[in-house]
Amino acid sequence: MSVGIRAAWAGNVDHVTEGVFQELNLDYPGLEKVKAYYQKKNMKGAAKELLKYYRSRQGITDPDIDLSKIKLSDKERKWAQEALDHTFYVHDGYQPSFNYGKDINWQYWPVKDNELRWQLHRHKWFTPMGKAYQTTRNVNYAKEWALQYADWIAKNPLLKIQKKVYEDNIKLSDQQKENVRFAWRPLEVSHRLQDQIHQFVLFLNSPAFTPEFLTLFLDNYHRHAVHITRNYSGRGNHLLFEAQRIFFAGTFFPEFKEAKRWQTEGIDILNKEIHLQVYDDGGQFELDPHYHLACINIFCRAIEIAQANHLQQVIPQSYIDTVEKMIEMYSNICFPDYSNPCFSDAKLTNYKEVIKDYRAWAKLFPKNKQIAYFASEGKKGELPPYLSKGFLKSGFFVFRNSWKQDATVMVVKAGPKGEWHCQPDNGTFDIWYNGRNLFPDSGSYIYAGDSIVQKQRDWFRQTAVHNTLTLNNQNLETTQSKTILWQPDGQIQTLVTENPSYKDLRHRRTVFFVDQTYFVIVDEALGKARGMIDVHFLPGDGKLAVDEAQHRVATCYDGRSNMVIQAIGSQPFKTIQEEGWYSLAYRHKTARPAISFRTEKQSDAPVRFVTLVYPCQEQGAVKSFKADIVEASEKSLKININIDGKKRQLQW
Repeated sequence: MSVGIRAAWAGNVDHVTEGVFQELNLDYPGLEKVKAYYQKKNMKGAAKELLKYYRSRQGITDPDIDLSKIKLSDKERKWAQEALDHTFYVHDGYQPSFNYGKDINWQYWPVKDNELRWQLHRHKWFTPMGKAYQTTRNVNYAKEWALQYADWIAKNPLLKIQKKVYEDNIKLSDQQKENVRFAWRPLEVSHRLQDQIHQFVLFLNSPAFTPEFLTLFLDNYHRHAVHITRNYSGRGNHLLFEAQRIFFAGTFFPEFKEAKRWQTEGIDILNKEIHLQVYDDGGQFELDPHYHLACINIFCRAIEIAQANHLQQVIPQSYIDTVEKMIEMYSNICFPDYSNPCFSDAKLTNYKEVIKDYRAWAKLFPKNKQIAYFASEGKKGELPPYLSKGFLKSGFFVFRNSWKQDATVMVVKAGPKGEWHCQPDNGTFDIWYNGRNLFPDSGSYIYAGDSIVQKQRDWFRQTAVHNTLTLNNQNLETTQSKTILWQPDGQIQTLVTENPSYKDLRHRRTVFFVDQTYFVIVDEALGKARGMIDVHFLPGDGKLAVDEAQHRVATCYDGRSNMVIQAIGSQPFKTIQEEGWYSLAYRHKTARPAISFRTEKQSDAPVRFVTLVYPCQEQGAVKSFKADIVEASEKSLKININIDGKKRQLQW
C-alpha cells in the first residue's frame, strides 16, 4: 500500500481528501470560494481555492518560523540530507542514525528502548527538511517530505484498541496494533501537532504542497487534534505538552469547526495545571531540574503563542507570576556555568541552549532584573540580593558563597514524593567548586524498554548510587523529607532535613556550611531497624587517594578544584570502594569512583557519621580532621570539630 501511495504522490495524481471539508467551517471569513466550489461538488476546485486561501492568509503567526530569517544548523543540515535516503535522526542517544529502508519500515525497532520507538514518530527531521528547502530551494526536500508524510499516514492507521479513540476499526495483526501504542501515544501526537505547523509554514509555497496534498495534510492534522482531546495524559509534563500544543492548533488553524474549543480547552488545562503541578516556591512536582526547565518552556510557549496572535487576555496574571517564580528557582539551583544538577532523570543542560532560554524569558519578563542578568551573562540586570536559598516545599536547598565561576555551591535535594521522573534519592547533593562539579549526580542513563534496558535504568536510579544513606543498600521505601531547620545566613549556615526512609528507620541529615568554605555533614540513622548502614559519597571521575584506615579520601584532579572527604563514626565502621558511574546525557555514561562508610546497626541506638567535605585548590590540603558529638537528641545537635588545629563548635 505504501509503495502505491509513494508512487501516486510522485505522479501528483488527482486525489482530494474530501472529508476535510466536513471538518472545516466553510463560513469562516476568506473561505467563500472554497464553500462555493464544495456546494457544487467540485472538490478539486475547492481544494485549489483552499490552497490559495492559506498561501495568502494574514494575521496568524507561528512565532518559531520567520521565513525571512531561516537558519539551518550543521546538525539540522545533516538530518535533512540523510532523511532523503531514509536515515532518520530519532534520538541523540542513538547515533549514528539508523536507516529505515527504501520502503520505510515505521515499525523498525533495532534496540528495544521505548524512547527509540516513540521518538521515531515525532519526525524530528521533517522541520530541518523544511529549513533546508527554504535555504536551498532544492525541491527534492519538499517532495520527499510530502512522500514520507503520506507514507506515514498509510502505514500508521489509528485503531479502536482503546476506550477513547478516533479512527475506523481496521483489522490488523497484533504487531500492527502494538505499533499504534507507539505511533499514537498522545505525547508523540502532540509533538507532531506542533511541528506540523512549522512544516506547514516552511513547505506551503513549495511545488510539492499541491491542493490535493493540502487536503490530506489538514485531514490528518484534524485527526491528531481530535485524538489528543479524547486521550489526554492523566497528569505531569505530558499533559502540559499536549494542552499547550492543542492550544497552538486551535490558534493556528481557526478554520476548523472545533478550533475554538481546542484553543479554549488547551489554555484552560494549562491555567489549571500550573497551580497543581507547581508548588508555591516555584518547584515543579517532578522534582527534576531538566523537566522543571521543560515545564517553564511549555508555559512560556503558550504565552508566546498568545502574544504573537493577540490573545494575551487568555493568560491570567497568576499564571505569568508562577512562571516567573519557576525561572527564578531554576537560576538558583543551577551552577555558575548555567548547568544544572542531574538529579532524578535530568540531563546536563547545554550552555548555549540555556542562554537562548534566558533571552526568550527576558522578552517575556522585561522588568525582571534577575532574568536580565542571566540572559545578558552579567552585562545587564542584577543578581539576587542573597547567596544561599531554600525552596522548602520542593525540597531544594542551595548553599552558595558567590555567583562567580570560582564559587562554592552545594545543591541539596530533600523534598516530598515526586512524580515518575523523580528518583529515590532524598538527601543527595551536588557540590560545585572553582569551576568543577565535584559530585555529579548519577543521572538516569536510560528510561524504559525491555528487561535489558530496564536493568540499565534501575542501576542508575538506585538509592545506593547517590550521596545519601541506605539500609542494606536497598532503595528508599519512602521519599517524604521534612525540613527541621533552614538557616541560610551567617558564618555557619545550617540545613536539617529528615526522611522516613525505611520501616523503623529515619535518616536525619544535617549540613553545616562553615565560613562559606567547607561542609560538615552529620548523618543519623534513627529507629529500631537493624542492618547494614552505608553513607555513600560519589565524587566525579578522576584519581582518588583513599586511606581506608583513616576513612579519608582526597581527589587528585588536575587543576585547582579538589576536595577532601573524611568521616568519623559513632561506632566502628569500614570504608568501602564501590562501582560508580554517572550519566549526563541519554545512553552516555562515565566511570567514576564511589565510596561508602559502612557499619552495622545492631540495636535501637542511633548510628551517626560526621563527614567533612572540604573543597580545596591543592590536593589533600586538609591534613587532619577530628570531631566529637557533644549532644544529640531529637531536638538538638552539638559537635566539636578540629581541622588542622582550628577548633569550631557546630550546633542547632
